[in-house]
Amino acid sequence: MDITIHETFLPHNDADAALAFYRDTLGFELRKDVGYDGMRWLTLGPVGQPDTAIVLLPQGADPGLTDDERRTITEMMAKGTYAAVNLATSDLDGTFAKIQAGDVEVVQEPTQQPYGIRDCAFRDPAGNLVRIQQKS
Repeated sequence: MDITIHETFLPHNDADAALAFYRDTLGFELRKDVGYDGMRWLTLGPVGQPDTAIVLLPQGADPGLTDDERRTITEMMAKGTYAAVNLATSDLDGTFAKIQAGDVEVVQEPTQQPYGIRDCAFRDPAGNLVRIQQKS
C-alpha cells in the first residue's frame, strides 16, 4: 500500500488569530482560505511539503452536531483538551525560542521525555495542543 497523511483537521474559533499563529509564528504557508455561510476554513502546510496540510475549520461547523455537543466542544477547547497536533523539527531549541517570542501559551519547555523523545508544547489561539519534537 502507498498511504500518506494528506490533511488533518483542527478547530478554530478565530480565523485571523489561527492564521497568524500557523502562518506567521510557525511559518506555514497559506494554501486555501475559503469562506462559506459566514464561516472560514484555512488550509496551511509546511513550506516544501505540498502534500501535507492542516485544515483549520470553524469550531462546531458540522451540521450534524447537537447544541449539547457544540457546548461540550467549546468547553473542551477552552480547557485545551479537544484537539492536538504533533510536529517535528531539526532544531527544537531554536524553534521553541522563536515561538516563545510570540504571543503564545507555553505548555512545556523543551524536555527529554522518559519514552525517548525530546519535545515542547504550546497552545494555539483556539486552545489546541501543539507539540513539537526534536527530529532524530
